[in-house]
Amino acid sequence: MHVIDTKNLTKKYKEITAVDNLNLQIEEGEIFGLLGPNGAGKTTTLLMLTTLKKPTSGTAKVNNFDIAKQPDKVRKSIGIVFQDPSSDDILTGYENLKLHGWLYDMPDDLRERRIKEVLELVDLTDRKNDLVKKYSGGMRRRLEIARGLMHHPKVLFLDEPTLGLDPQSRDHIWNYIEKLAKEENITIIITTHYMDEADKLCDRLAIIDRGKIVVLGTPKKLKKDLGGDIIRLKAKKLDIDALKKLKYVKKVDNCDGEVCLTVKDADKHLQEILKVVGKVESVEIRSPTLDDVFLHYTGRVIRDDSPEGGWAERAMNLESRR
Repeated sequence: MHVIDTKNLTKKYKEITAVDNLNLQIEEGEIFGLLGPNGAGKTTTLLMLTTLKKPTSGTAKVNNFDIAKQPDKVRKSIGIVFQDPSSDDILTGYENLKLHGWLYDMPDDLRERRIKEVLELVDLTDRKNDLVKKYSGGMRRRLEIARGLMHHPKVLFLDEPTLGLDPQSRDHIWNYIEKLAKEENITIIITTHYMDEADKLCDRLAIIDRGKIVVLGTPKKLKKDLGGDIIRLKAKKLDIDALKKLKYVKKVDNCDGEVCLTVKDADKHLQEILKVVGKVESVEIRSPTLDDVFLHYTGRVIRDDSPEGGWAERAMNLESRR
C-alpha cells in the first residue's frame, strides 16, 4: 500500500520552482529519506504533504487522503517534527503532551495511557515533570518526537531531526527513530542533509536537488550502482584528460580542490593511475559513500547554498513578508 503518493507535485514562488513535478510513492512501514542540501526543496515538500502549503499544481495523497480536498483527515493521520523547536518551554514535558492530547480531542484514559507510553519510548519518564526550558537540545527533540506520536499517526514526518545536535545526541535520536519504527508500526519520512544519517536509517531515499528527484533507491544499491571504488588524489598538476582515457576510470569529479576517481577494481589499477598522475601530495582509496552518490548525480558536494539558507527557503521567506 502506498501511504504517500504524489503526482507531478509542484510548488512555485514567483520565478523560483521550489518543488518541480515530484512523483513519489512511499510504502507503508518504510523509513524513507529525502536527502539534499538546504534549499533543495525538502522542507517545501513536507509543507505540502502536511497541508501547511498549497501546491501550485499536481496532487498528493497521504494515507489515501487528498492533501487539497481532505486536509483535516490528512492532519489526523500524521505527526510532525519540524526543524525549529515548537514545544512550550514554560510547561513541563508532561504538560506539553497533555496539551497535544487535548488538541486532538483524545479521551482522558487514552491520553494518559499514551503519554506514559511515548515518554517511555523516548526515555523521558524520569524528566516528565521538569520544565522544558531545563531540557537539553537532545531531550527537547525527543519530547517533540513523543508529541508527534501521541495520537497514533500513520505517518511521522521528521524535518532535519538531528540538526544542531552533538554527535552523542544524534546517535540517541537515530536509535529512537529505529525503535519507534518497529514498535509503533508507522511510516517515517525524514528530510536530512546528513549523509551518514540517511545511510543508517533509511530503507530507501531520494536525492533531491533544486526541486527535482535526481535518483531514488536503497542506500546500498545507490552506492553499488556507482560501479567501483573511489580514489581521491591531490597533486599540484593533474592530467585530467589522461585519467579520463583510462578504460577502468568510470568518472572523474572535482572534490573541493582534489580529484575523485570512480574506478573499477581500484586496488588492481592504483599503481597504473599513480604513474599517469606522477608526483602526488596525497592519495586515498575507499568504498563509495552517499556523499559520492550525491556528487555523481548532481556534480557537486552537499552543503548549504549560503549562510542565509537555501534558495527555496529564501523565496518562501520573501513570500511570507508580503
